Amino acid sequence: MNRPVRVLVAKVGLDGHDRGAKVIATALRDAGMEVIYTGLRQTPEMVVNAALQEDVDAIGVSILSGAHMTVFPKLLQLMKEKEMDDVLLTGGGIIPEEDMNELNKMGVGKLFHPGANTHEIADYIINWVNNHRIF
Repeated sequence: MNRPVRVLVAKVGLDGHDRGAKVIATALRDAGMEVIYTGLRQTPEMVVNAALQEDVDAIGVSILSGAHMTVFPKLLQLMKEKEMDDVLLTGGGIIPEEDMNELNKMGVGKLFHPGANTHEIADYIINWVNNHRIF
């Protein structure tokens, strides 16, 4: 790939706690990625439209509100409608393990708990993009 991996980091809904999203955005930049942070209170439609406009390789959603079983399926649906089949949807936050497993079965990429190693997250995104993104 002749450009940096591009990642959109988003906070969806009324969840106003964005420290983790900002830490991840900084860590991904430090790993050489180009990061677009959408800020707080985004809708799934806003996130997917921004991802399309920015031609990102991955979307990372930070969610602490408990709405993960609504937000991630909606994002997947919108991404499918926009034919974003080669864009990774990943994220993290307060998500129970059984919900993570269910979301993975639906097509969401690996999800991370608070305190996850930022190098592991960056490596996961880079490896996924190198193995799945079509250029």
